[in-house]
Amino acid sequence: MTETEIMDRKHQEDLQRIRGFRLLDDDFLTKCFDRKTDCMELVLQIVLENPDLQVVDVRTQVFVENLLNRSVRLDVLATDSAGRKFNVEIQRADKGAGRKRARYNSSMMDSHLLDKGKDVEMLPETYVIFITERDVLKAGLPIYHIDRMIQETGKPFGDGSHIIYVNAQCKNDTPLGKLMHDFSCTQADDMHYPVLAERVRYFKENVKGATTMCREVEKLVMAERDEGRAEGRAEGNIESSARAVRNVMAKMSLSVEEAMQFLELPDSEKDAVRKLIEQ
Repeated sequence: MTETEIMDRKHQEDLQRIRGFRLLDDDFLTKCFDRKTDCMELVLQIVLENPDLQVVDVRTQVFVENLLNRSVRLDVLATDSAGRKFNVEIQRADKGAGRKRARYNSSMMDSHLLDKGKDVEMLPETYVIFITERDVLKAGLPIYHIDRMIQETGKPFGDGSHIIYVNAQCKNDTPLGKLMHDFSCTQADDMHYPVLAERVRYFKENVKGATTMCREVEKLVMAERDEGRAEGRAEGNIESSARAVRNVMAKMSLSVEEAMQFLELPDSEKDAVRKLIEQ
């Protein structure tokens, strides 16, 4: 096979992978939403039931550094016209949307939103919003609002910090249900909201957009492969290989076989890894 044929096959594989992406895939969402205030505005207006909310800034893959302890990378960080800050996280795995993860994201936002010497009363209102593929809190509800309260009085504490979980399993005829339907779609033509459909169509059907997305896929491929190999080398066991395969399956919507091939797992490990994952 010539180099040109290899490159063409690789490009076709990338395009096929892109066709399977959904807004529930964090890497695809962050590319679609980067600097797109209209997309984020729609999401926040529906989630918060506030049609007047106006987003003035959106950034994706925002690295919040902590020099002494663990840093964090936010999927999406948005600001509205009232100065409120919104961290939106896409999580397909329950583990990534744990309660303490939400708490940590909220605390990291606070630590970087107030300049030195400013009064703490100037802290803006913040929201950490997890959009999860499954019902992480397991109460069968489409959305969960978490706020601090005074136990003795039952009244809100009112510190301006909010955590919200959105359950993408709930797809119905409500605005939120339609939004979760759109987040689960692989094809723009099947989506309810034109602003989201247009953005998805650009990266899947427009030549320029698809080319841009292919470059992002290549970066993702290399990063995931290197991370998986590094983890396997560091731990040197089947469990670490299985974790790497699960991560690739979740992030790239691949089957077990495709993920093992992607990570170039040796044949000697495949049966054991397959059994672990299928348990």
